[in-house]
Amino acid sequence: MSQSSLVVTEKRHQGASLSTYRRRAMAFGVVRSLLLCVGAIAMFVPFFWMVTTAFKYSQDIIAYPPIWFPTRVTLQHFRTIFTEMNFGRYFFNSFYLSTSITMVSVMTSAFVGYVFAKFDFRFKNVIFFGILATMMVPFPVTMIPLYLFMSWTGLIGTHAAIFLPGIFNTFGIFLMRQFMHTVPNELREAAKIDGCHELAIFWTIILPLTRPALGALTIFIFMWNWDNFIWPLIMLMEDRLYTLPVGLAMFANQYWTDYGLVLAGSTATVMPVLIVFFLMQKSFVEGITLTGLKG
Repeated sequence: MSQSSLVVTEKRHQGASLSTYRRRAMAFGVVRSLLLCVGAIAMFVPFFWMVTTAFKYSQDIIAYPPIWFPTRVTLQHFRTIFTEMNFGRYFFNSFYLSTSITMVSVMTSAFVGYVFAKFDFRFKNVIFFGILATMMVPFPVTMIPLYLFMSWTGLIGTHAAIFLPGIFNTFGIFLMRQFMHTVPNELREAAKIDGCHELAIFWTIILPLTRPALGALTIFIFMWNWDNFIWPLIMLMEDRLYTLPVGLAMFANQYWTDYGLVLAGSTATVMPVLIVFFLMQKSFVEGITLTGLKG
């Protein structure tokens, strides 16, 4: 066989291999898209049912077969939870607790992450891995010691018992440390030459450069605290102190449940989380994408 024939045969094999690769890639893309669509539908349908049911009359809620779209729209369930129940107070308690815990926790996570990322000191790695190890301890293990501590300090039945455990967030420290490794050390050294002290460097240089990670962490911490149920249920004793998850649990009675009120409350509860996510969506995606580029 001549050399030209060998070249032609090799090119044909390469073309066949490329064509096979493209078909496999296309098939994989189709399967992936189908799986994503199925997952999206599975997540969207319960949310759609919750929102539409919140605007239905009671007879439409319990109708069989189920009525997906309300035949008549009513706001009575929302009026009831805000006027006849203490839902407005629950909403305020959740909002100010989640907001204050998020603000403090994000700042402490950023500061501690900055220290672990940019400073060298004795036992640095040991301390960091010790902090990181606390992520592996489930909350029920620490719940009883934490309860005893709150009882000893007399904080049971106050919002301080919810606020204080959330001041430091282990995941936040880890996230900010990983992201701050991507910030060039030359910027910090140049600021030092210009006479900036460490607090000014952290506030004016480091924080603006870590905005994507701060946005992602803000969404995570706000969502965790907004949905927190077990610890507020244990700590809070009075109705006026309840947060939204605890207040919603009170809507379900022993022998019957008014699903219109429960789903109206759930719809009102989920809206702040959606608003926070949409406002910080860009920072959230950037933070998740960029964090961990440098270990």
